[in-house]
Amino acid sequence: MKQLETLSSLEGRQLLAEIYQELRFEKLLSSVSTLLLCWRICTHEKEIFRYVKQEITVIHPLGIFTGSALWMEEIVNRYYFSTINSFVYFGAAVLLILIGIRRFSENFNDAIVIGGVIFEATMLIFMFLVMLFSPPEQGNKAVTASSEDENSVTDLIIEVGEIATDFAAVVVNLEQLGDTMKNLVDTQRELIESVNQIAVSTSQAVSPNPELLDSMRATNTSLENFRETINNLNLSAEALKREQIEIAVRKEVERILVDRVYIKS
Repeated sequence: MKQLETLSSLEGRQLLAEIYQELRFEKLLSSVSTLLLCWRICTHEKEIFRYVKQEITVIHPLGIFTGSALWMEEIVNRYYFSTINSFVYFGAAVLLILIGIRRFSENFNDAIVIGGVIFEATMLIFMFLVMLFSPPEQGNKAVTASSEDENSVTDLIIEVGEIATDFAAVVVNLEQLGDTMKNLVDTQRELIESVNQIAVSTSQAVSPNPELLDSMRATNTSLENFRETINNLNLSAEALKREQIEIAVRKEVERILVDRVYIKS
């Protein structure tokens, strides 16, 4: 548990501001309850953790006078000065109205005007006391600087978180882009293989392969040989036909000659 020497130090003043914020806006206590509890903490309370979340104890309480002065400086003046100032202006307005009515009406009771004057004087005295216990300028600057530093650190943490989130989103997008590029490369490779197959088929259709050419040459040779054989057969048939014709003519001539010789005999 953290121990604090006294609440009048710079760290103690900052702690009082945090206590007020927690009591007023987190625990939603009323203004009167918050003021009374803060006065108790400033004057004689040691165990701060009984009222707020922070585990802090005060070693040396300030007492009624010093604690009340600190309470006026850090709580009343800092958070309720505008409210008190508003009551002072309200009292002045009421006093002017009462004096005006008393000026133009004889039936208006003087006690009411005197009450308005007393109320305005009380407000002015209370405002004097509040302004008398204004917090030190150096303490205000230190608390403000500390609050600004905390806000800067918080903003920096938020910005770092946003940058980390954006970086994670970019990494995810890059991974998706990498997968898309890989799929694109695979598709391109398949397309190239298909184009190569089409090119090979086209080249084979335009210019036949060597085996087909050899087969065609062998076929042409066979056809040439067959043609020569047919020509030779035709020549042989012509020669045989001529010989048969000659034989037939010779036989006919012989027959005619034989007949003539027989007739003459």
